[in-house]
Amino acid sequence: MLTGYRVLDITQFVAGPTCTRIMAELGAEVIKIELAPAGDRGRASGDKPRDPKFKGSSQSTFFFQHNHSKKSVAIDIKQARGRELIKALVPKVDVLVESFAPGVIGRAGLGYEELKAIHPRLIMCSISLAGQSGPLSQKPGFDYTAAAYAGITALVGEPDRGPAQIATAIGDRATGVTAAMAIAVALLHRERTGEGQYIECSLLDTYFHMHEVNVPKAALRGQSFAPKRAGSLHPDGGPTGIFRYKGDEFISIAVLPYQWKQMVAAMEMPALASDPRFATPRARRDNNEALKLLIEEWLARFPSRDAAVEALERGRVPCAPVLTLHEAMAHPHMRGRGTVRRVQDPLIGEFDIPGLPVKLSQWPGKHALRAPLLGEHNAEVLREVLSLSETEIAVLYSDKVLVRDHVPEKP
Repeated sequence: MLTGYRVLDITQFVAGPTCTRIMAELGAEVIKIELAPAGDRGRASGDKPRDPKFKGSSQSTFFFQHNHSKKSVAIDIKQARGRELIKALVPKVDVLVESFAPGVIGRAGLGYEELKAIHPRLIMCSISLAGQSGPLSQKPGFDYTAAAYAGITALVGEPDRGPAQIATAIGDRATGVTAAMAIAVALLHRERTGEGQYIECSLLDTYFHMHEVNVPKAALRGQSFAPKRAGSLHPDGGPTGIFRYKGDEFISIAVLPYQWKQMVAAMEMPALASDPRFATPRARRDNNEALKLLIEEWLARFPSRDAAVEALERGRVPCAPVLTLHEAMAHPHMRGRGTVRRVQDPLIGEFDIPGLPVKLSQWPGKHALRAPLLGEHNAEVLREVLSLSETEIAVLYSDKVLVRDHVPEKP
């Protein structure tokens, strides 16, 4: 889909690498600029090679997941020559994605206006916590910081306890997908007009965009409307939420108002339909806890969680077993569609990573995935893209402008 486009990736951790990794999976040539001496900080996370022979390698499962299908060029941009190399690469690429704190890329002489002067068709995307302008723009932070500022964290958790921490980087991933979408649209615009442009993506904007119904309500009703944490139950009733089957086994049930009759029929409790506590959506919302107890008592009668799910499904009630990560990874649907995929790294071995979250009829997708070692493609990129000689590249190594992993051959 993106074969023929070249992307310069100056990002790390999750949000930026997600954006460029999606583009790489769709065919773009992605040159990842890693900062000397250690490269993408994500290399320090996840599992490392177990073979003592590769103890000095920076490779990790975390880095592989977010950066496979890219080329790694490791440069010391604190040196003027390092910055010159990046600037020399800019006219050779279609897209540049960076995730420094606002202002850093400009102080390095690599801001959009400066790069636009040497490459007017460049599409540049900056990914940050809170955007390039505004009172929060200079604040450092990560996914969880943005969720807190966006009013998301305050809604997560039990009503009688403090907010809970979402234990996965939802905003990082979503921001990466958003950035990839925006870049694709900008490329389409450039195909039509010849114009490059500058794109801003922020974790805070992405998180705030996730609010479903509460923003207009808060705007119209003011302080009289105060959404509260509802724990395992959706605050609007339903019944929608997480219901215990037995022990540590749970079932997710999501019932919209028009599906309440289906729920009553599935439970074979027709009296619930006329029970004043549950007769209307508002009544079910106000009696959420009482309804939860009834549903959990009913679920506990089944010989297994699967049997309870089957009964709900026969009644066309939207539901799912709450799977553990291991259960989800082993599910035949996930395996069959490539939602979970097995990869092989020569240093780490075999392990699973998530698949590309979209299927395209005209793009078969990549199967033999590889993640680069730190600086693995230094010479290749500088030789083929910038036409540097082997002597010039050797000088860059001796001056420590370029760095790389020194890994022995695997037997």
